[in-house]
Amino acid sequence: MGNKAGSASCGAAAKSSRTLTRLAARLRGAVGRCIADYRMISEGDRVMVCLSGGKDSYTLLDLLLSLQRSAPVHFELLAVNLDQKQPGFPAHVLPAYLSSLGVPFKIIEQDTYSVVRRVVPAGRTLCGLCSRLRRGALYRFASENGITKIALGHHRDDIVETLFLNLFFGGRLKAMAPKVLSDDARHIVIRPLAYVTERDIERYARGRGFPLIPCRLCGSQQNMQRLAVKKMLAAWEQEFPGRTESIASALRRVELEHLGDRRHFDFAGLDVGRITGLTDEAMVDEPL
Repeated sequence: MGNKAGSASCGAAAKSSRTLTRLAARLRGAVGRCIADYRMISEGDRVMVCLSGGKDSYTLLDLLLSLQRSAPVHFELLAVNLDQKQPGFPAHVLPAYLSSLGVPFKIIEQDTYSVVRRVVPAGRTLCGLCSRLRRGALYRFASENGITKIALGHHRDDIVETLFLNLFFGGRLKAMAPKVLSDDARHIVIRPLAYVTERDIERYARGRGFPLIPCRLCGSQQNMQRLAVKKMLAAWEQEFPGRTESIASALRRVELEHLGDRRHFDFAGLDVGRITGLTDEAMVDEPL
């Protein structure tokens, strides 16, 4: 009886290991394609991987380390975490994990927690100001340490959710680009997980056993607008499987002439470019 139980346990572990290996290969392939499609990393780049302690950034670092070993170009990775001085934050977890991997890392200490708590009125979401302060601290570090690319852990679902948040609540057709120049034109931000789904990241993080650190800055506060969009997309996906991927694909196939933004398409110039002076009959007779 004991032998049978032991055999079953070993069989389940082997199956789980094979499943994780296949998932890892698929994620590496997706990240590799994304990096190649957008030319995210070049020879000699010094890439700062922003590590929060969440599933997305752990997965990002893990896959970049794997790709680094077989990449056709040489590049450096530096894991960077911003310790925002949240009460109860387990400051030992990330240094211990990164040291065990032998990954170069830096912990930046800045008390953004007190600033956010002091400035944002009670009952309002803290995420906006928190992210701006965090971004400022990371950009400063990048400028002072020769960083050429800043890698963030946003995935496909984050990008699609942002599209609808801007559409519904901001009146803008805007998402998050896989590669973008910062507003001050000093930094290149890359999102190598842009082709990866959140569901696959969750499965990968569980399989790899990352020491996850939940964000308690706002007491597990949810951004209600983003949560509503997430629920909407989940319902769509359940009724029409593949819809989220179709939307993500559409963001890579934009036809500006069929939208209405005069800043990005010369609608006035259409009059100049129009072919005139030909009748319908003459056009039919013209050889192709």
